Amino acid sequence: MMEVLPELYEIFQGEVASVTEYGAFIKIPGTRKQGLVHKSHMSNCRVDKPSEMVDVGEKVWVKLIGKEKKEDKLKLSLSMKVVNQGTGKDLDPNNVVLDQDIRKKQSFKDYTSQKITLEAVLNTVCKKCGCPGHFAKDCFMQPGGTKYTLIPEDEEMIPDGEKKARLSEDSVKKKKKEKKKKKKHRSKSPSYLEDSDSSDSDRGQPARKKAKQTEKASMSQKKKKKKRHKKKHKE
Repeated sequence: MMEVLPELYEIFQGEVASVTEYGAFIKIPGTRKQGLVHKSHMSNCRVDKPSEMVDVGEKVWVKLIGKEKKEDKLKLSLSMKVVNQGTGKDLDPNNVVLDQDIRKKQSFKDYTSQKITLEAVLNTVCKKCGCPGHFAKDCFMQPGGTKYTLIPEDEEMIPDGEKKARLSEDSVKKKKKEKKKKKKHRSKSPSYLEDSDSSDSDRGQPARKKAKQTEKASMSQKKKKKKRHKKKHKE
């Protein structure tokens, strides 16, 4: 007897035959075949352990989303996330979610197996035109035409004389800056010197007061003497 397999995108209820790290195998009713529900198709959320989602012997609603023949063996891909597990209703009747999943897989390409080759173009010399910076296969010089070479960097284009002059100017500027800094440090007197100056000024203040007092006393004495002389003359 020929085994009748479900049609593509057909929904049916099957029993969980086994659970692995990457998914669960479901028995297809009426046949001896099994289909795989990958852990990415068990739920809309991320599933790390399929054993937490289903148990062996449990019945689940699935949708047949792919058929693939490999080495005379038919591999069936199933999905649980596009079917309501309570009612068996198709949650993706237009297969939009499945198309999105296929596009994501196609857009992702693994380049780890490919070797990356780097060619040092700058240090090469073209065999065709004799100019550095490119290979003969990339040379576009016409016979008898102009030659093309790489433009050197700005530092390389500056002559040696100008470089020396610039260096000397820079050194002069640095020296001037250092001199200015030294002058600033000299102009700023230390705090202890300021304190000593203030103390000296405090000491000098009473001496000035005494001098003023002695001057006033001498002036008053002179005035008294003058008054005495005037009285004597009147007598």
